[in-house]
Amino acid sequence: MPELPENEAQRLTLERECLNRTIQSVEPGDDVTHIELPGDNERARLVGHQFTETRRHGKNVFAGSKTGPWMTVHLGMSGWLIPFDAPDDPPDHTKLLITFEGDRLLAFRCPRKLGHVRVIDDPDEYIAAEKLGPDALTIGSEKFAETFGETRSAIKSALMKQDKMAGIGNLWSDELLFQVGLHPEERADELSQDCLYELHDTMRRILKKGVAVEADYSRLPDDWLIPNRKKSDECPRCGGTIISAKVGGRTAYFCDKHQTK
Repeated sequence: MPELPENEAQRLTLERECLNRTIQSVEPGDDVTHIELPGDNERARLVGHQFTETRRHGKNVFAGSKTGPWMTVHLGMSGWLIPFDAPDDPPDHTKLLITFEGDRLLAFRCPRKLGHVRVIDDPDEYIAAEKLGPDALTIGSEKFAETFGETRSAIKSALMKQDKMAGIGNLWSDELLFQVGLHPEERADELSQDCLYELHDTMRRILKKGVAVEADYSRLPDDWLIPNRKKSDECPRCGGTIISAKVGGRTAYFCDKHQTK
């Protein structure tokens, strides 16, 4: 599932390719059953307006203007926003198509239909209504330590709870715990204050790197887990073996040597 770095890459794409262009139409694509998209009236609210700014909070991307309306996109498991120019055809599995004045179009491609697009009035009100926690790149170290130091679940599961902190999912929680050397089943409330502060600092460092390369995994360091996140691979840090286990219903990948309980 696209997480904070992937969604920030999407925000940057919108900022570069789709701002200050008048919207001429917003239409559903093919096979849009079982996916949440704005209805006729909501889509009509965007027509005639321009996206003049973008935002991101956790796994949510926003495009709109100071006076609104705004479009918010959650990519789900496989969603992606793809700008392109006419006369090219939309990509396959396009679920929503925005046509701008001129040749520019924007497709929301979502093969697995687990993402959504909504039209809203204000991003801050939306974030509050969805009960999202602080963004993982803006949460302070003290707030981070307080939040997770009081959480009784496994640290991997806790990091992925979007009401505690927004933006981290399965992939980047594995990377974070790999770099700190924590087993994913460690109880969050049993970690020391120093360990929680180290988690916070490491999280900011790896997310900033993920954002800097716009979630292009081929540009991540070779000694990170993500380029080696495969069962039975050799750990690039200590020579151990990458193994997997279910933690809170999700598959965690970690090293059997430097991430032991």
